Amino acid sequence: MKLHFFGACRTTTGSKYLLEINGHRLLLECGMFQGRRRKTIEYNSALPFDAATVDAVLLSHAHIDHSGLLPVLTRQGFHGPIYATEATVDLARVMLLDSAQIQEQDAAFVSKKHLKRGLPPVSPLYTIADAEKTLRQLQPVAYGHAIAVAEGVHARWLDAGHILGSAMIILDLEESGRRLRLAFSGDIGRGRNNILRDPEYPRDVDVLLIESTYGNRNHEPLEDVQERLCQMIQRAHAERGKIIIPAFAVDRTQQLLYVLHQLVESRCIPALPVFVDSPMAREATAVFQRHPECFNPSFAHAMREGKNPFSGDHLTFIGSVEESMALNDHDGPAIIISASGMAEAGRIRHHIKNNIGDPRNLILIVGWCAPHTLGSRLASGHSTVTIFGEDYRVRARVETINAFSGHADSTELRAWAGGITGTLRNIYVVHGELPASEALAESLRTLHPQAIVSVPSFGDAVELPAT
Repeated sequence: MKLHFFGACRTTTGSKYLLEINGHRLLLECGMFQGRRRKTIEYNSALPFDAATVDAVLLSHAHIDHSGLLPVLTRQGFHGPIYATEATVDLARVMLLDSAQIQEQDAAFVSKKHLKRGLPPVSPLYTIADAEKTLRQLQPVAYGHAIAVAEGVHARWLDAGHILGSAMIILDLEESGRRLRLAFSGDIGRGRNNILRDPEYPRDVDVLLIESTYGNRNHEPLEDVQERLCQMIQRAHAERGKIIIPAFAVDRTQQLLYVLHQLVESRCIPALPVFVDSPMAREATAVFQRHPECFNPSFAHAMREGKNPFSGDHLTFIGSVEESMALNDHDGPAIIISASGMAEAGRIRHHIKNNIGDPRNLILIVGWCAPHTLGSRLASGHSTVTIFGEDYRVRARVETINAFSGHADSTELRAWAGGITGTLRNIYVVHGELPASEALAESLRTLHPQAIVSVPSFGDAVELPAT
C-alpha cells in the first residue's frame, strides 16, 4: 500500500492523493490549483501522474479545488468511475459545466485582449465537451453505504458537514494479509451550521488524512458578525452604494441568503434588492432543495413549513450575461453576490472591476482566500489590484468576515480529531498553508501521542502503515 501526495500539500488548493494497492491506483480528489496565474496554468495543465493508469476516483465533495481537474483527468485518458455522494454528483454536474464555461469565456476574453496587443490567443484549460464526458463517469453512493471500489478496498462516505453532499471517505484496505482503515477527512465543517448536519466521527481508524485550512486560527463568532453585517448594509444603504460579495456558489451563497433573510425578518436591515449573479448558484440552490437528507432538523422543519430563504420579492437570480451587465446601471443600493469566492474567475471579477473605484461601494470578502488570488489581495489591503491584465485603484471600502467559513477552525478541528477512535498510527496533515498545517500537526501530537504526525510535501510517497 503506497500513498502519494500530489496536491493540497502545504497549500490549500489542488487536492490529489493517489493510493496504490493490489496493483490498482485510486485517486482521492482531483482538484484545481488556484493561485498565481502562471503557476496556476502550469499546475493545472499537466497532471503529475499518468491519468490512464488510474482505476477510479473517490470524491469527497464538489468544490472546484477538489473536483475541478476531473475533466483534465478524463481528457488525458482516465475512463473509470468517479464515486461521490448523491448530492455531490448533482452539484458536480452544475459546477463542472460552469467551470468549463468559465474556462472558455475567460480564454476568449483574454485572447481578445491579446489580439489588441499583438499577442497569441490562449486556450481554455478544458471545454464544456470535456466536462460533459466527465459527467458520464459519475456514480452516486449513499451516505454510510460501503462499496467495493477495487480489490481489497471498501469505501464509505460519512457526512462531513462542510457543503451539501460533502463527506469524509473511510477506506478499509487489505493487501497481502495486512489490513487497516484509512480515513480521509475531505473538508470538515464547523458543526451548528444553519442548513447542514454536523460532521460525523470515524471509528477504528489506523491512518488519518486531515485538512488544516484553519489549523492555526479560529473564526469570529457568528453572533458578532451579524451585528457587523447590519452596520455595513445600513451604511451602504444610506450612501446609496452597492455591496459586492464574492461567494462560492455552493453553500456560501445559500448561507448568506439564509443570514440576509434572517436579518430582514428581524428588521435589522431593510429589504434591499439582492442579486445572485451566478448561473451556477441558481442551479446549486435548486439542487439544495432536492436534497433534504443533508439538512439539519431545524432547517428541514423550516423548509417543510414554507419558510424558504431562497425565494422572495427582493431576491433575483441572474441568468444571462446581458442581465449581469445590466447590473452596472442599477440605480440605488443593492447587494450583488457572485462567484467565485476567491474572485479568481467568473462574473465577480467584472463586478469588482466596475465598482472598485467608487468609495460609496463595499467589497465584502466572506471567507478565506488562497494567497495571490484577487480576493486575497483585496483582503490584504492592496491599494492597487490587477484584473484582466489591467491595474485598478481600490477606492471602494473592503471588509472581511470569516465567520461564514464552511471549514472547521483550529479548535473545531482538534475537537473533531479528538472524537476519532482507533489506533491512529499515522496522521498526515494536508490541505492547509504551511503555518496552519504545522500548527495543527503540533496540536495533534499532544492529542494523539501514539501517532506519527507529519506534514507531507508535494510529491511525497509513503508506505502504509508507515513506521
